Amino acid sequence: MSGIHASASGTFRIGGDLEVHRLGFGAMRITGKGIWGEPEHRDRALATLRRLPELGVNFVDTADSYGPFVSEDLIREVLHPYADGMVIATKGGLTRHGPDIWKPVGRPEYLRQCVLMSLRRLGVERIDLWQLHRIDPAVPRDEQFDAIRAMQREGLIRHVGLSEVNVEEIEAASAYFPVTTVQNLYNLGNRQSEAVLDYAEQHGIGFIPWFPLAAGKLAAEGSVLSKIAGKLHASNGEVALAWLLKRSPVMLPIPGTGDPAHLAENVKAASLALSDEDFEALEHAAK
Repeated sequence: MSGIHASASGTFRIGGDLEVHRLGFGAMRITGKGIWGEPEHRDRALATLRRLPELGVNFVDTADSYGPFVSEDLIREVLHPYADGMVIATKGGLTRHGPDIWKPVGRPEYLRQCVLMSLRRLGVERIDLWQLHRIDPAVPRDEQFDAIRAMQREGLIRHVGLSEVNVEEIEAASAYFPVTTVQNLYNLGNRQSEAVLDYAEQHGIGFIPWFPLAAGKLAAEGSVLSKIAGKLHASNGEVALAWLLKRSPVMLPIPGTGDPAHLAENVKAASLALSDEDFEALEHAAK
């Protein structure tokens, strides 16, 4: 396929049956500052969402807490009715009290409310992938997992994912439902979830790295990253995404933006061929 297209990133089957292009889109940045309220440039945010199908992006990750509710509402406004193969994943379990404030609430009745309201906002009868945004430390985790299992059995949720968890927590949740994805902080400059990624790869669990474009000091002028980017006539961000895609076949990066031009640049990373030598050079520089 010619041009910029997410299909160049390859595919992954969430839960073994829900196929998506590996390079997706994170819908957090189509909201206001502090992930609060409406986007400052609403027309630009809507234009970004309209570009997703054109660029072959069929995996969109959002959450009820983005805005709150703004991200889900805009996704429905632009993309509903959803094209065949378009997967809208969402999350619940965090409450918002203001810009940049995130507090977990894992009471079963609240998690159920999260799911029911996301169904309503997104305009679907079942959520293809619903993720527990955080395990609430104030509520026994088994109660949270049991509530999710009940909603899956009821047909409200197709597949279940977890966010910001360790291997032990994934295994504990797996007693209640198949964990099909894990969304943890991970990028070229932050590798604290390496053990979780390895576990995900061993068990066929999709690994969704949030904050995928961050590279820290590696992005400095004259760095290994910037030199490789220059050689490949690409941006630092494109190389960072290409590195993630090469790192593991279960990797599902979801770079976010509210700008159509930046979206196209991110999707270009799907076609960026990173040599083994360049991959190892970045790996060495990160360590």
